[in-house]
Amino acid sequence: MYIKVKVFPKSKKEEIKKTKGQENRFEVKVKEKAEKNLANTRVLELLAEYFEINKKDISIINGHHHPIKLLRINDDVL
Repeated sequence: MYIKVKVFPKSKKEEIKKTKGQENRFEVKVKEKAEKNLANTRVLELLAEYFEINKKDISIINGHHHPIKLLRINDDVL
């Protein structure tokens, strides 16, 4: 399964919000800065908790250096 995520680094609080009216699209706010892969790592951790899967079963396919990312979740775990 593929999902699109818009990341907001350096937020005051962390949250995951599903975008209204669009399936498989999320907005994720993280406290970490967008430096040294800190924000990307935290996004993967939060989404793994949200979907109740292991962190290794989710990966960034596109958008490593961009706020809009395409992520892949292994179909075996859902």
